[in-house]
Parts: sequence; structure tokens; C-alpha cells
Amino acid sequence: MNPPEEYINHNTVQPGQGGSNPENHKLQFSTNGIGESNSLDKVRDILFGNQIREVDKRLVRLEERLIAELVNVRDETRKRLDALESYVRQEVDSLTERLKKEQLERDVVVRSLSEEQKNINLSLENKIAQFDEQTTNRQRELREQILNQSKNLQDDLQQKYEEILTLLKRETQELQKDKTDRSKLAALFTELAIRLNADNQS
Repeated sequence: MNPPEEYINHNTVQPGQGGSNPENHKLQFSTNGIGESNSLDKVRDILFGNQIREVDKRLVRLEERLIAELVNVRDETRKRLDALESYVRQEVDSLTERLKKEQLERDVVVRSLSEEQKNINLSLENKIAQFDEQTTNRQRELREQILNQSKNLQDDLQQKYEEILTLLKRETQELQKDKTDRSKLAALFTELAIRLNADNQS
């Protein structure tokens, strides 16, 4: 392969130029560096230009594909997040509504139980009052019955006492009567005995 033209011109010493001049050396090195860089770029472009351009195209397509995928993923993620947010909101609303309904039902049950408890308390108070009244009436009736029975018993005792007293008086009178008859009989017997003795002596 022939060297590039720029490389040949820059490396060839022209007539009339001193090889020992520092200024000339600096200029020569500078132009040689530019030429070499351009030559390398051309060589690189000749050798790898198509491959690099193909790689660049692939990279561009890959970047576009990645961007499209990222956009799709972002859109899909947004859709899923929106659906999830909607689902969560619906669940929260449903749960809130259920809690409100249960709270209302509990309030109704509590009010019903409170009313029932109040009615039970009133019923118990009424029954206790009725029981107290019945107990008081029973006690009064029992006292009256005891008093009546006591009076009846006292009357019966008084009657029995009077009957016994009357009987005792009658028995006493009969005993006194019998005693009088016995005295007369004894006197009679005494007189009869005297007479009998008198008869025997005569």
C-alpha cells in the first residue's frame, strides 16, 4: 500500500529549507501530526467505516427501541398504577361503606338493647313494687288472721272457763246438799241407837 500523499509531502525536505532550524522543525512536526491524524482517520474510515456506521445504525435503532420500550413500560406502569389506585379506592370506599353500615347496625342494636334493658328495669321495678305491696297485704292479712284467731281463742277460753266455773259451782252445791243429808242421817242413826239402848236396859 502506498503512503498517503499528505504524509509524503510533509516528510519530504524541500530545497532551500534548513534542516537545523528549530522553527522549521516545529512547523514540520505540527504539520506532520495533522497529516498523520487525517491519514489515520482516512485509514480507519476505509477499514472500519462501514462497520462503525452499521454499529451506529444499530445503536440508534437499539436506542429508539429502548426508548419505545421505556415509553411502553411507563405507559403500562401508569395504566397498572391507575388500575391499582382505582381498585384500592373502590376497596377503601367499599370498606368504608361497610364500616358505616356495620356502625349503623351496631348503633341500632345498642339502642335496641338499651331500650330492652330499660324495659326490663321498669318491669323489674314494677314486679318488685307489686311484690312489696303483696307482701305488705299478706302481712296485714296475716296479722288480722292472727288477731282474729287470738280473739276467738280468748273467747273460747273465756267460754270454757265460764262453763267449768258453772260446773264447779253446781258440783259444789250438790256436794253441800249431800253433806247436809248425811248429817241428818247420822243424827237419826244416833237417836235410833239411843232408843235401842234404852229398850235393852228396860
